[in-house]
Amino acid sequence: MSVADDTRTSLAAAAALLAPAHQAVGDRVLHAVDDPGAYVLAHAGALADRGIDAPVPDLAWIALIDALADHRLLAELDWKEDSAEIRSQLRGLDSRPSVDPWALFEEGDMRLPTHEFLETCGRHYREVGGALVVLDIESDCYPVVGLRAARVEELTALAARAGFTARPLGG
Repeated sequence: MSVADDTRTSLAAAAALLAPAHQAVGDRVLHAVDDPGAYVLAHAGALADRGIDAPVPDLAWIALIDALADHRLLAELDWKEDSAEIRSQLRGLDSRPSVDPWALFEEGDMRLPTHEFLETCGRHYREVGGALVVLDIESDCYPVVGLRAARVEELTALAARAGFTARPLGG
């Protein structure tokens, strides 16, 4: 299997892992892999918000992030986001834990800087069997997904095989 085939396979598997009920996520990622020029044209509006107007090396990873966000499976949080807004966006994720980890928070947690608050969220997600993972785009934001803790190693390995970084929070 070539490097390109391994990247394609790994990204498709990551999409299936993160969006098992949404084949459109995987289709969008594979479109970005298989025909980057056409993908850029088809998604010009969303990509313009990211400053992308031509194919870039991480286009398929960006496609995964955008598709997950479109299906309420990812929250993209600014590095200086207010903790109440982070909590609100995480509550809106269809991939949030079935047990509410917010009950585990202490009053002081709500005043932490963004990175520390997200790390605290990640620890609390783990306490209820979930995980909060950043899909790194080397930017000043945190694209985060929720999934079962038992699947984190699989996701990080798939991302690494595709040449990207998925990093669990709270570890």
